[in-house]
Amino acid sequence: MAIRKIQYAPTKPGRQPCTVVRKDFALSPGELELEATLDKQLYHHGNSINVSMCVKNNSGKTVKKIVIHVVQCIDVAMFTGGHHSARVASVETTEGCPVVPGSTLQKQFTLYPTIKATGRYGVAVDNHSKGDDAYLASSTLLADENNRDIFGLIVSYSVKVKLMLGALGGELTAELPFVLMHPKPDMKKMMKADTLNFNYSQDLDTDIELAENLQDHLRMEPLRRRHV
Repeated sequence: MAIRKIQYAPTKPGRQPCTVVRKDFALSPGELELEATLDKQLYHHGNSINVSMCVKNNSGKTVKKIVIHVVQCIDVAMFTGGHHSARVASVETTEGCPVVPGSTLQKQFTLYPTIKATGRYGVAVDNHSKGDDAYLASSTLLADENNRDIFGLIVSYSVKVKLMLGALGGELTAELPFVLMHPKPDMKKMMKADTLNFNYSQDLDTDIELAENLQDHLRMEPLRRRHV
């Protein structure tokens, strides 16, 4: 016997993810500011993720490259250090760069988190789907962070936006968590389909039973030779 726990996406999505991060430098006046926003907080499997960003460079450093990752985080509740992360979509570009001191940059990127982008290794996948229809594991929703199933996996997703400043400048990172799940199915349609399948199965069992009864009443008679 196998018991499978299924969670579906909530009907009411949460607040739109948005964050602002800043970085100052010891030997340079001013600061570098990065504002990143997602178009929504709840995504269904197969949806694209739109990331909007705004860079305000009031420092003396130069932004040389922009890197964006969609990261799947897995926590194994059984182990204290059981944490693993994998990139399920990535964008790396120098378009709009360099962002020199005193300038600004606004851009929007679209990412598609899929198993094909990861090579199916090192990521958590939906056990119910197989082959080309396989999906990434859905986000785990917890009512209480301290109440975890000891044999379970806690799956979460986030978008990380990085501004690369070179070897001496380092990087500035903004992280935006989001939820990736299957939509809640229509229970009425599912019950109707189950009823139709059940009735078809009953009819099929009745036909088989009638055929068996007819076969029981049939007797094989030996052929009689006719004299001509």
